[in-house]
Amino acid sequence: MQTGSHVTIDEKEETCVLVGVITSSITEEQAHEYLDELEFLALTAGAVTKAKFLQKLPTANPKTFVGTGKLEEIKEYIDFHQIEIAIFDDELSPSQLRNIERELGIKIIDRNILILDIFASRARTSHAKTQVELAQLQYMLPRLTRMWTHLERQKGGIGMRGPGETQIETDRRIIQDRIALMKERLKSIDKQMAVQRSNRGQLVRVALVGYTNVGKSTLMNLLSKSDVFAENKLFATLDTTVRKVVIENLPFLLTDTVGFIRKLPHQLIESFKSTLDEVREADLLVHVIDISHPNFEDHYRIVNETLAEIDKIEKPQILVFNKIDAYKYIPKEENDPTPMTKENISLEELKRTWMSKMNNKNCVFISAHDKENIEELKSVIYEEVKRIFQVRYPYNHFLF
Repeated sequence: MQTGSHVTIDEKEETCVLVGVITSSITEEQAHEYLDELEFLALTAGAVTKAKFLQKLPTANPKTFVGTGKLEEIKEYIDFHQIEIAIFDDELSPSQLRNIERELGIKIIDRNILILDIFASRARTSHAKTQVELAQLQYMLPRLTRMWTHLERQKGGIGMRGPGETQIETDRRIIQDRIALMKERLKSIDKQMAVQRSNRGQLVRVALVGYTNVGKSTLMNLLSKSDVFAENKLFATLDTTVRKVVIENLPFLLTDTVGFIRKLPHQLIESFKSTLDEVREADLLVHVIDISHPNFEDHYRIVNETLAEIDKIEKPQILVFNKIDAYKYIPKEENDPTPMTKENISLEELKRTWMSKMNNKNCVFISAHDKENIEELKSVIYEEVKRIFQVRYPYNHFLF
């Protein structure tokens, strides 16, 4: 199964093909959705997707991820169209990387390498750069032999930013020493950030959480009147931003956190411990969801599962369905026998469904882009922060 699109591209952009498998654990529809997301990741990293390849298998081939016949098909396409990168939608083992690269003869990266590369290109502060470098080094270590031969032949480009370029000549011992150094550096930074958090006083802490690219930073700018970088690309924000916000007479701290994504590399979760501590220490989570995305319910589930991994304590949540301005509704014909899809459900019906799920509480539908229903959101946040404050300081009711 193969699809491809041909576009005029900038000479600096790399061309790629995407490869995935349909196994017993995922449906064909899901596999296509995953490759669509992988295409967005590739675009964020600076690559243009020329074709997508999917193969139905009981499990991924332990030697070459896909079958030999499919690999030959991919090689023919790569050779004919002079493709530079093949990106695989799951983590590849060191032996799979070696075998596939030997067969295809081009740069091979997997989903984890791609996400790590995007993080490397997005890191701005020394803290974020240290976190990303540690995650990259930990990922590279078991793949050292393959990476060295690969890097000698293919220097730079997607998947090779950060330590890969400067550590080519090092051996396993030096990589391990570097990892130890990064861990010590992060310990020191984590201590500093813990002190910063403790110095923020006893204000209620509110954290914006959600899937990547749902509009958290745009919402942060609206609520805090600040200027946090926001862009329609994945992982636009890596560095945690904390702002003091006052709604009516009530001050609280608002934190913008890194976006989540399915199959987030565990090395990143470990490296970004201090960033995720902002989520752990939050009193209230504002879970932002892109309701215009066809898979928003899947994203909602993934974020909640990731939050459960980060922090076992259940926190109060406000659900914020963003991008109602981009929601598309296609009414079904009366005698149309095809199954209902999300596009066949009106926004009003969706609102009633989710309001019912949440017992009509803490569920708001907004457009951060058009500044629609922002006052309603502020009111919901105010009431929830006030409730937390009154429980914490029962003798300070006079403030309200």
